[in-house]
Amino acid sequence: MFTIAYAATDIPLLNAVTKVIVNPIIAFMFAVAVVVFFYGLVEFILNAGNGGDLEPGKQHMVWGVVGLFIMVSVYGILHIICNTIGCST
Repeated sequence: MFTIAYAATDIPLLNAVTKVIVNPIIAFMFAVAVVVFFYGLVEFILNAGNGGDLEPGKQHMVWGVVGLFIMVSVYGILHIICNTIGCST
């Protein structure tokens, strides 16, 4: 999904840390945000049919969208930093 790869001339430790730690964390958090959003959507739909409280579903969807926004922003910031220091993405 989202990966950052560095050129062969870059520091091998930076490449290894990014490949082994940073990229999996970004992917995992992106997946969590998507799951929270869809959980809220399902909760909203199920409660809409029986006249239940719609607020918890709305809140889960809002926080899922906030999480997605944050993760896309983190990816963009990492991309900017990577381009600034001269590595390839």
